[in-house]
Amino acid sequence: MALPLRPQHDARTAGHGVPAVPSPDVDDLARDTTLAATQAALDNETAVGERALEGRRLPLIAKIYGALCLINGLVTLPVLVYAIIVAVRSLNPSNVDTSLTFILSCIHAVVLVVNSAGLIVFGFLLVRNRRRHAARWAYALIPVTLVEGLSDLALYGLDVELLLPFIQLILLVTISVTADPWLRRERELQRMIRRLRERDQLEQAAKIGMVGRDLTGKGYIALDFFNLFWVFVVACVVGLGIETVYHFAMYNGEWQDRAGLLYGPFSPIYGFGAVLLTVFLNRLWDSRPLLIFIASAIIGGAFEYATSLFMQVAFGVTAWDYTGQWLSIGGRTSGKYMIMWGCLGLLWIRWCLPHLLRLINRIPWAWRYSVTVAAFVLMFVDGTMTLMALDCWYTRVAGFEPGSPIEVFFANHFDDAYMQHRFQTMTIDPALSGRV
Repeated sequence: MALPLRPQHDARTAGHGVPAVPSPDVDDLARDTTLAATQAALDNETAVGERALEGRRLPLIAKIYGALCLINGLVTLPVLVYAIIVAVRSLNPSNVDTSLTFILSCIHAVVLVVNSAGLIVFGFLLVRNRRRHAARWAYALIPVTLVEGLSDLALYGLDVELLLPFIQLILLVTISVTADPWLRRERELQRMIRRLRERDQLEQAAKIGMVGRDLTGKGYIALDFFNLFWVFVVACVVGLGIETVYHFAMYNGEWQDRAGLLYGPFSPIYGFGAVLLTVFLNRLWDSRPLLIFIASAIIGGAFEYATSLFMQVAFGVTAWDYTGQWLSIGGRTSGKYMIMWGCLGLLWIRWCLPHLLRLINRIPWAWRYSVTVAAFVLMFVDGTMTLMALDCWYTRVAGFEPGSPIEVFFANHFDDAYMQHRFQTMTIDPALSGRV
């Protein structure tokens, strides 16, 4: 977008009451020179900032954690590989176990191997002070750690085995925020935009380097913790509203609680779905609508299928059943809802995401990080308590009396009647789970 040009006066007509007509060539040259200077200044400051941030040494505690990750990976990886080889050799090809528990155990073993190998690389980068690469590996290990925790949960329920991935997840988020040079660069960018405003160049500065945008030019939004967290929160709320209104319109004015967490108006399936769409479609944001629609439909359908499967194998919960619908896949997703995911993905990438980015940028800089951390803690506690409540609900329906203080607490405050009322779309059958 061209910058507005200020009125010019020609010396030949000044004082005669006749406005001068600016020369198009002069105007174009001035505009091009201004934009080129702005771009050059921004590129130069960005490059200098990157080198300065990359050269800053990580805190000692981060390097100690890196050394522990490196040692942990080097010790556990050979042990895991050896155990898997022994287990594979002991299998009888004529009588292979195909139970759900066995399949989950295989998946869990593979995830542990991937996690150990990733910890070796991640720990080495932290020790060597490779800030940018360490941040990227932290972002890569976060979903691996989540999958490890979910497979632990599916196999053993809420157990002490979950402590290690839980602690690792917290540390990875902390390290990614600390090590990522782009998050530090945002503050410097904000200061630079203020300086450009003073020179009447804010419009071009915002276009080139809007805070939260992907400055590499490979995607629309920077895939960092802060952006993705607010994407998750906003999509949880908006998705719940859409689903509630849709159910009300389709089922003769029946209001139904469609929330997915114990507290608050949140539906995490839409939050995680929006994060996945943002990550996988980030580089396609300006592609053809048909391509975005097809990619969104496939990603959304696969995610819906995986979520339904996890809820069943972990808690014996059937959250929805699309059996009998057009292109139904195991009752977990269908052609109808894949089309809806495609439409939502197209709307999300083309319209919602830019507006959401502007909304995130309205959070005052003095509060941005503290507000985000506080909101993350609240959402994390809400999600953890939801998983614990589902686990205790599972044990009660399975016929086990509450034994531990935690189980007694949830039995008293979140009993079967409460859970059925809060999660009205869910039915639970422990026989469907894959727990050990």
